[in-house]
Amino acid sequence: MEQFPIAADTLTVFFLASVALGLAPGPDNIFVLAQSALHGRLAGLIVTLGLCTGLVFHTTAVAVGVAAIFKTSALAFTVLKAVGVAYLLYLAWQAFRAGLSKMPDGKNGETRAWRLYGRGIVMNVTNPKIAIFFLAFLPQFADPARGALTFQLFLFGGVFILATLIVFGAVAWSAGFVGEWFKRSARAQAVLNRVAGAVFVGLAIRLITAER
Repeated sequence: MEQFPIAADTLTVFFLASVALGLAPGPDNIFVLAQSALHGRLAGLIVTLGLCTGLVFHTTAVAVGVAAIFKTSALAFTVLKAVGVAYLLYLAWQAFRAGLSKMPDGKNGETRAWRLYGRGIVMNVTNPKIAIFFLAFLPQFADPARGALTFQLFLFGGVFILATLIVFGAVAWSAGFVGEWFKRSARAQAVLNRVAGAVFVGLAIRLITAER
């Protein structure tokens, strides 16, 4: 019987890490929260769909590019791993020192569905930090011994998008409560940022020990 491209324990760790990263306050989920609080749940859900559509672009870029690197160059893989570790540690440092996230005003923002959807796509695709993060995050979970890397990376990208839909969708749906919580509770945001920082450190350690 042919084995599944991703081990069950790896898939579980990846999904939980994706959820934790989605929960950490950042520009994307704060924007979803703001649009939901200002214009209703539907607006936040539409923005979420736009952001997740943008993630398809990043998944494709990483799946195609990284698979080639794994196959052709041990040196390139080592460099990629070093860059990934450095970036993950940088994200951890930012998360540990992050302060209170402020919700944007957004009173003059566009509320039409197609504009919100397009804004979500543009925000995601044009954010170089997401591209670098995907480059650092997805490959460390792939296992060449379990089959085609391109397919594995597409699967991981799909799981990450699913986690983002769940988390951001929940944020949009509970915008009123979450909005007040984010505005008033610096401690709550600090806890979420510390959790995200710990996740980044753990991922960096995992990536350091990864073998080609």
